Amino acid sequence: MGEQARHIEIMDTTLRDGEQTSGVSFMPNEKLMVARELLQKVNVDRIEVASARVSDGEKEAVRSICLWARRAGKIDCVEVLGFCDGGTSVDWICDTGCRHMNLLCKGSRRHCEGQLNKTAEEHVADIVSVVEYATQMGIYVNVYLEDWSNGIKDDPEYVFALVDALGKTPVDRYMLPDTLGVLNPISTMEYVRQMVERYPDRHFDFHAHNDYGMAIGNVMAAVAGGCRGVHTSVNGLGERAGNAPLASVQAVLRDHMHVATNVSEEQLISVSRLVENYSGIAVPPNMPITGDSVFTQVAGVHADGDNKGGLYMNGLLPERFGRRREYALGKSSGKANIVRNLEELGLELTPGQTRRVTERIIELGDKKELVTQEDLPFIIADVLHHGVADEHVRLLSYVVTTAYGLRPLASIRMEVNGKVYDEQAAGDGQFDAFVRAIRHIYRDKLDRRFPWLTNYAVSIPPGGRTDALVQAVITWDFNDKTYRTRGLDADQTEAAIKAVVKMLNIIEKEYESEDCSSGR
Repeated sequence: MGEQARHIEIMDTTLRDGEQTSGVSFMPNEKLMVARELLQKVNVDRIEVASARVSDGEKEAVRSICLWARRAGKIDCVEVLGFCDGGTSVDWICDTGCRHMNLLCKGSRRHCEGQLNKTAEEHVADIVSVVEYATQMGIYVNVYLEDWSNGIKDDPEYVFALVDALGKTPVDRYMLPDTLGVLNPISTMEYVRQMVERYPDRHFDFHAHNDYGMAIGNVMAAVAGGCRGVHTSVNGLGERAGNAPLASVQAVLRDHMHVATNVSEEQLISVSRLVENYSGIAVPPNMPITGDSVFTQVAGVHADGDNKGGLYMNGLLPERFGRRREYALGKSSGKANIVRNLEELGLELTPGQTRRVTERIIELGDKKELVTQEDLPFIIADVLHHGVADEHVRLLSYVVTTAYGLRPLASIRMEVNGKVYDEQAAGDGQFDAFVRAIRHIYRDKLDRRFPWLTNYAVSIPPGGRTDALVQAVITWDFNDKTYRTRGLDADQTEAAIKAVVKMLNIIEKEYESEDCSSGR
């Protein structure tokens, strides 16, 4: 049996430092939902949820998180940033029901004298006073050594004097922040190692910032240097260039550092999407682990290599993170990509037919149009003029109207498996009214379940101009499967409607398969 892997604590600061991203402000209910997701599903060790004294809304958010955490047995996992302000921060934190304070101290002489206008001895006295008062109030204290990276680089004796002075206080953890993102992996390892060797019994966390794009590398170096915990944020949110992204840190710690964490990797994509929605900051498609495109092979030679023993796969298997590998369809995809997609759909074509479909997809790729796996049956039907993708659902006609002071209305006529249905509905928008009318047909007239719309995005395709087509990408959940359909048109509503019709034809194939399997 091998040696047990070293364990590293993960403290996620999305709800505190992550909220310092320009333009990001979480509502109290959103903070609660993210906190629950991080502690219950992702299973990080600790979360930092707010700064003391910010606002009444912030206090209400922390109260609701602590109320839930206490009931869930997670109250010792919740932390709040506090300040050297006598007992004001301590009282604020006590009032929320939180039990852990991360006390912000000055980790460099420059900050201590330049910002506080105090000597190191005066600052230490202030820190000790707050720690003593917090302890009396039943609050556990960790200390942030703000600007520690510059402090240890320029004046290590100041840092050592500060930590020496706190040695007799009941401080639980010493947090070493690269506040201005100035470190690199070599210096990070050296400076963290100095702290660990000088204070072997202290618990050190490392807090990276990404100003030079080295946050993840610095986290690796800090772990190699002996720190026991690292700080992350979901999607890398944070001040300026952000913090170390939770998903990437988890993958690097496991695969490159061979250390253990408590993180549930399959839940990382879920919390990423939740924070993306609440923050309004989109995840770049090429962002490691959580980006839309990172498990998509584009080049046909890569798909061919994967068919021959996974030659283009690495340790970041998408299944680890609750995702699956996809093979893009476009001008670079080639026959191998198309064959892989056809296999997943259960479709078989002759070599000649595959060549013709490939030519059509390349033609679409040259126009910068995106092709999804769900588009394939329709492309096949269009190119080969046969019934590979029967058109079970046809939109015969529709009218959507909107007027000031009135709810938008939709009137549709739709053919499903040869039978025509008419329906009307009102909605919160033209597209909503249209979908409601279709939902009435499926639920009331066909007695069928209707897919759940989980995401809706509208964009101009890459390279588009102001008069370009609009692309609507809609994600649906149906029968525990996720479908993504796209529509292209000059009108946004029409593009979305085309995506809906594509989806309806896909699920009709599902219903047809169910009917065949049940003998109906």
